[in-house]
Amino acid sequence: MTDIDLAAIDAERERIRDAYLRPDERRPSSSARGLHHFAVVARDVEETIRFYQELLEFPLTEIFENRDYKGSNHFFFDIGNNNLLAFFDFPGLDLGPYAEVLGGLHHIAISVEPEKWERLRRKLDEAGVEYLHESGTSIYLRDPNGARLELIADPLGEMYGTKVL
Repeated sequence: MTDIDLAAIDAERERIRDAYLRPDERRPSSSARGLHHFAVVARDVEETIRFYQELLEFPLTEIFENRDYKGSNHFFFDIGNNNLLAFFDFPGLDLGPYAEVLGGLHHIAISVEPEKWERLRRKLDEAGVEYLHESGTSIYLRDPNGARLELIADPLGEMYGTKVL
């Protein structure tokens, strides 16, 4: 493991913050109106549907053929606030296991109300799903495809007591 110069990293973060982060009153509105969907690759359609719809309580909203790859499914889950989590499967392609790589997916953080967060945590326990409970409001777990999820009880726009939006 290489030695990391934390002071230099902190100084660089401050430099970037000073150069690019604008105060609320000077920050322009985003050109986006929201996240339409976030697409991830699934190894097994039914396993993925059972996990997201039955265990995490994100309703399946649609499934149809992927326009870019014949025989592939494109399916969607409602994650609240008019946002969707989508999946593709690619039958016949040996894509290998999920891997975190530079430029790839690290995790998907999904905000849930605190009482629903508690219910989902109990369901994960009952199902024997391993997870990491972090900072009192986050649960990190892997979905059946290997992708890392965070279920966070903090409100949208906040993270661990810090306003991020």
